[in-house]
Amino acid sequence: MIERLKEIILDFQESDLPTGVPRRVEVTHVPGKASVCMGVRRSGKSTFMFQRMQVLREKGVNRQNILYLNFFDDRLHMLQREGLGVILEAYYSLFPEKKNAETLYFFFDEIQMVPGWEPFVDRLMRTETCEVMITGSSAQMLSREIATQMRGRVLSWEMFPFSFREFLDYKGIDSRTPFSTKKRLIIQKAFEEYWESGGFPEVLGLNRLLRIKVHQEYFNAMLFRDLVERHDISHPKAVSDLAHWLIDNTGSLYSINNLTGYLKSLGHKAPKSAVSDYLEWFEDAYILFTVRLFDASLSRANANPKKVYCVDHALVTSISSGILSNTGHLLESLVFTALRRITPNIYYYKTRTGREVDFITQGQASSRMLVQVCQSMADPQTRKRETAALADTMAELNLSLGFIVTRHEEEQIVVDSGTIQVIPAWRFLLTLETPDTFSTAFATEP
Repeated sequence: MIERLKEIILDFQESDLPTGVPRRVEVTHVPGKASVCMGVRRSGKSTFMFQRMQVLREKGVNRQNILYLNFFDDRLHMLQREGLGVILEAYYSLFPEKKNAETLYFFFDEIQMVPGWEPFVDRLMRTETCEVMITGSSAQMLSREIATQMRGRVLSWEMFPFSFREFLDYKGIDSRTPFSTKKRLIIQKAFEEYWESGGFPEVLGLNRLLRIKVHQEYFNAMLFRDLVERHDISHPKAVSDLAHWLIDNTGSLYSINNLTGYLKSLGHKAPKSAVSDYLEWFEDAYILFTVRLFDASLSRANANPKKVYCVDHALVTSISSGILSNTGHLLESLVFTALRRITPNIYYYKTRTGREVDFITQGQASSRMLVQVCQSMADPQTRKRETAALADTMAELNLSLGFIVTRHEEEQIVVDSGTIQVIPAWRFLLTLETPDTFSTAFATEP
């Protein structure tokens, strides 16, 4: 096994790094902690790992100081019997002079394939001069589990499918401001492509039918590997039916009771406790996300209906039956994912008179952002309804700024409580992803 490991280590050190499109994700190493990348399957976690290696190389780190292993490699299956300790033995038999003399960089892809990996990583951080980075897409690397297993010895960060700015990077389009008329038109055209394709890197450039096929394969893998297999669910059809109902109803309200009733109508005997577990597992796997009512009382927030969103709006179009989903809810899903990249603290708001605002995000200190999503403001009744809901919320929360995100329209509306910025989705996404302008999107209570 040691000889085979030595061969794998050397093979990688002689290979080119498939770095792909650079991701706009900042990762800072903290001494004594392993860096763990979590996120939905096929979002680009492994490629980002190669990008991190390339950065090290550009900083002058010797390629020999970088150890990479992909535990999906069938040549490593014997590690399950022999244990992970032989990795160090193989490495130091190649480079004995580096022991406790130089900083080593360990990159482990899908390490959860080998039982007992947690104490091995812990030992590395305690006994070696090293930095450790881990990625994993199986359910054993889900957010709550990794935090439990490593008990504070990790720094976790999230990877989502391409943001719009990363999509522009993929297209080779300069997204820096200011925009000339030509650049704005190019970016707007690219947004229409992003609207159709979504952000999963592998589907970009594929025709519609092939993209749908790949998305459906992704979704099935997410359901059965990250939920059914991991949690040993005895009725996988119930999970699949629930997931498809939630996809069909992206952006809509739901309650545990109505979901349980829906499954019962299909002949499934899933109790409310099981349905609640399924929803948590969806979120842990970064597939579907729940948004609760904004309320100081957690019990009231949990008692009210919740909204559901998918990690990628184009995945919805590929999976949905098309009966219940609509483009307005798809736009909501796209905006939700953009907000979720920045903060997990996302809620919906209901005014005292029953009007609803799609999103309120909680930033640092007491900063908040109000975001209403509307496909088009052209209809006078729609314009009145969306503006009134946002204006009432601004007044109730004592905030002076709110956003209405549309597909194309752009204007500024002055109301008694402050200013409403009507902004097209492409510009809103770029604003969120620009650090120097993002802070101006938040309003702070006086």
